[in-house]
Amino acid sequence: MRMPTAIKLHKASRTLELAYGDERYSLGAEFLRVHSPSAEVQGHGKPILQHGKLNVALSRVEPAGNYALKLCFDDGHDSGLYTWDYLYQLATRQEQLWADYLEQLAAAGKSRDPSESVVRLML
Repeated sequence: MRMPTAIKLHKASRTLELAYGDERYSLGAEFLRVHSPSAEVQGHGKPILQHGKLNVALSRVEPAGNYALKLCFDDGHDSGLYTWDYLYQLATRQEQLWADYLEQLAAAGKSRDPSESVVRLML
């Protein structure tokens, strides 16, 4: 188990900073929201693609026992518990996970912007 040595919520930049000794990772609220471990997002084994989360922010970070963090987002989502192992996986694989997410969005014709609706015209 890789438990962070420091955790900081930066509300202005909408990021969660995790330190593991000398290693530091900055995870954006949108990234954390779309990768929530909750059943709402993970869909009981069939993940549900999250979209329109570009402007989401973290409102609170709460400890969940000695094994996880409960992240509370300003869109009302607060049901996922981010275990220490899952947070470390998100931090160390962030670049690939984000690229995969953007590919999935494009393939589904969805947008990160909540005010944008992608419409395909069939001519």
